[in-house]
Parts: sequence; C-alpha cells; structure tokens
Amino acid sequence: MDESSMITYITEQFADVETVNSFGYMFFFYRDERKLPFATLLAADYPYDHVSHLDRPGVYRLNIGVSKQTFQALFGSDPVDSRGYDFTALDTLMPHPDYAAQSFVCVLNPGHETLIQVQSLLAEAYALAVRRYARRARP
Repeated sequence: MDESSMITYITEQFADVETVNSFGYMFFFYRDERKLPFATLLAADYPYDHVSHLDRPGVYRLNIGVSKQTFQALFGSDPVDSRGYDFTALDTLMPHPDYAAQSFVCVLNPGHETLIQVQSLLAEAYALAVRRYARRARP
C-alpha cells in the first residue's frame, strides 16, 4: 500500500481521526487528543531519523502504538534488542528503532506480507487512543 493509500485508509477507516504534520511526520490522533498519536507516518530521512533510509523513492515508514501485551507477543519481553533487525527492509513488521520501549512497532511500505496484520494493529492502536481519550474526558 503506498503512502497516500495508507493515509486515506487510516483517516477513513477510523472515526474522528485528526492529523498533524510536524517535523516531517504525519501524526494520527483520536479527536483533539494531542498527547500521544496512535500512529505516525514518515516519508523522508531527517537528521534525527535516518535508520530506515527513507530517501528511497516511494518508501515510507508507518509506526503504530500497540499495547504492551501485543508488543511482547510479537517481539518478546523488554528490552528488545534492535540489533537483529534490518530497519530498511520493506513489508516487514519490526519494533520501532527508537520507541520500542513505548510499545511502538513499525513497517516500511506494508504490503502483501504484513497488510492484514498492520490493519489489525492499527485497529488496536486506535481503540487504545479512544479509551485514553474517554479516561481523560471523565470529570
């Protein structure tokens, strides 16, 4: 799935998603909650984030914040040793190179191998964001 299609999927699949572009990232939030995005998308290298070599044409990285339980089921218990991952590999689910400790996963150009799993992880991340928002909205 290309970058534009992924953005459309997220904003149309999940209700009340708001986006913010900042520092080269597109942040996906539930409503006006701006403390923690449930997903981010990065499509270019920046001085502070170049491990995925996003300077390749058409390559982007989708980052998804999942539950700690889901993260551990995918990658084992803390801390994750990121040295065994090729963060330039396309269509491969991996722990986030910088935010694995916060239970973020990532994938470059999700496609045939990962798309169904990525859609499921996005749904989980969105549901977590909705619950966080509801907790904060309570008096």
